[in-house]
Amino acid sequence: MDRLIYTAYSGMTGSTVRQRVIASNMANAQTIGFRAEMLTTTPMTLKGPSLEARAMTEGEVRGASMAQGSLIETGKPLDVALSGDTMLAIQADDGSEVYTRRGDLAVSSGGVLQNGDGRPVIGEGGPITVPLGSKVTISPDGGVNVANPETPDQPPQLVGRIKIASTTGSKIEKGLDGFFRVTGGGVLPQDEEAKLMVGSLEQSNVNPTRILVEMVEAQRLFDIRTKVVSQAREVDESSAALMRLS
Repeated sequence: MDRLIYTAYSGMTGSTVRQRVIASNMANAQTIGFRAEMLTTTPMTLKGPSLEARAMTEGEVRGASMAQGSLIETGKPLDVALSGDTMLAIQADDGSEVYTRRGDLAVSSGGVLQNGDGRPVIGEGGPITVPLGSKVTISPDGGVNVANPETPDQPPQLVGRIKIASTTGSKIEKGLDGFFRVTGGGVLPQDEEAKLMVGSLEQSNVNPTRILVEMVEAQRLFDIRTKVVSQAREVDESSAALMRLS
């Protein structure tokens, strides 16, 4: 009986975590460049004094689907989309280099080039800044060019180059803040051959239809496990009643 309750409880805990992952994916189905989160489950054995008595399952988000999201053309000069295994390098709150596929870029009030999450875009020398009031354009190789609207006859000047990182051969994981990092620390190398698709955005790779099916399945499984716990309690109470009669 005790084993049955432990098994059902473990399953209910896993279902709860799975439902949180599904809810997060559903909430970000329209987020630019979002990568669907994936749940990793690890069996854990609770060891007693003389034998391994209980087995439970612990679930956590460690990875994400890297499937390509659909592309839309926006025509905006600061929108960029990536393809393949490349990612944009941006700066996290702690100053470290992290990675994203979100490419809806803009210039902040302080002149910092940042993405839709408000994170500074990293170039060869750190975060890229541009003169306020300048006209900013991005070239397919990541070059950031600025022009003075008051001198339209002058050619644009290169002020930096966006780091397009390659994940090939590197292990990365998704953090709770939604950004990717190199597992164990470090930074990804620049992909010198990668090209940005300027004027386009990559959509979330969450499949809304599939995520709805997963939500229904997760809820149904949770209900089944709840009934198992309830039935185990009824059996336990019946057994206790029989023992009192004897």
